[in-house]
Amino acid sequence: MMATVQFRTLLVVSAILRVVLIVYGEWQDTHMEVRYTDIDYVVFSDAASLVASGKSPFERSTYRYSPLLAFLLLPNSILHRSWGKFIFSAADLLVGLFIRTILKLRGVPENLSMISVMAWLFNPFTFTIGTRGNCEPIVCALILWVFICLMNGRVLQAAFWYGLVVHFRVYPIIYALPILLILDPHVFRPGQKPSLQRWDHRQESPQSSFKSRLAYLLRPWLIVKSAFTRDRILFSLISGAIFFLFTGLFYHLYGWDFLHESLLYHLTRTDPRHNFSIYFYHIYLQYEHKISVLEKLISFLPQLIVQLVLILSFAQDLPFCCFVQTVAFVAFNKVMTAQYFVWFFCLLPLSLAWSNMKLKWKGLSCIALWVGGQLHWLWWGYMHEFKGRNVFLQLWVAGIMFLSANTYVLVSLINHHRCSPVFTPLDKTLKGAKKLK
Repeated sequence: MMATVQFRTLLVVSAILRVVLIVYGEWQDTHMEVRYTDIDYVVFSDAASLVASGKSPFERSTYRYSPLLAFLLLPNSILHRSWGKFIFSAADLLVGLFIRTILKLRGVPENLSMISVMAWLFNPFTFTIGTRGNCEPIVCALILWVFICLMNGRVLQAAFWYGLVVHFRVYPIIYALPILLILDPHVFRPGQKPSLQRWDHRQESPQSSFKSRLAYLLRPWLIVKSAFTRDRILFSLISGAIFFLFTGLFYHLYGWDFLHESLLYHLTRTDPRHNFSIYFYHIYLQYEHKISVLEKLISFLPQLIVQLVLILSFAQDLPFCCFVQTVAFVAFNKVMTAQYFVWFFCLLPLSLAWSNMKLKWKGLSCIALWVGGQLHWLWWGYMHEFKGRNVFLQLWVAGIMFLSANTYVLVSLINHHRCSPVFTPLDKTLKGAKKLK
């Protein structure tokens, strides 16, 4: 009872904080030169206004999202321009609720669960992203809901929401393989709810940790032999059908503009403007010349290799696998902006309870290194953007240093993580029950 009251108090305080920030943002936008509202929110609102007028949202330049977002923000033109901010902030709170739900299903103690929830709800990156008008909290909430559906054995429902979230935002496609790998016929059986492995405070020894990770590395190759199982086929068909249903519908309504701006653009995107990515300087230098297909493929190669290694190593520990996948995907991406960090911040709290990293000093050093690398880059970005200095080379070097910081933090988190498969094979569960009898 006390835990429920404590969690409700956290949610209420978080909600009040977000409402205050939205109201403050309206004041700052009106009275100060630097606006609080994200420029993307202006784009969303303009697109929604076009839809309300019966036009295409893609008539608004730089609108490169699913039309679903423009439809969701239609009340911006009818009720109030801050409608979308309240929707995004509500999704932000929903992520906190889903984090607690997942940790509760996995048997995490209440004190650790509350710390993990607070790591999301009171993270400055997360509570400002929604209140400034960025739609990423909706994507985060949908991804966590897919996890909850899978943990409750609702594979068809998980497939529906997964197809929808990949349509809404393309990047969650990287989670397809680990999700398919955990749909093990020894775990998911018709008419039976999957058995979840409960949280255990005992830490692995280095030897057992090595053996378990080696087992995870080899296990997917055994799964390949029985890849075409009922649940895997159903998940693939339903999620694919939902994705193509919405894609086909909006292609019918808005034609090539939708297909290019919402989907294809993100696959071929080359941004010459300064951003955290190590590729930006090369793209900037080559922007007036056509970048060859080979160069584009080479830039994807590090991402592909890292993704495959992480999936084969951690697929059975789904939340952690998706977390490290996302960190690596963002770090090695051709374009990297601050809003992308929210993609992995929503997954980090799901793994904190299985980390043996001490906040003092290892945890603090990782935080300081990651934030310091970002601030170092932002200093050169400020010199370029506001002072007009030619510091592209310094920005590129700062990007390399930030990539190094991301890599160090990622490796540290992996080394201090206790691998814990989400599901227990039903055969083992039945054997354990027989032993107890």
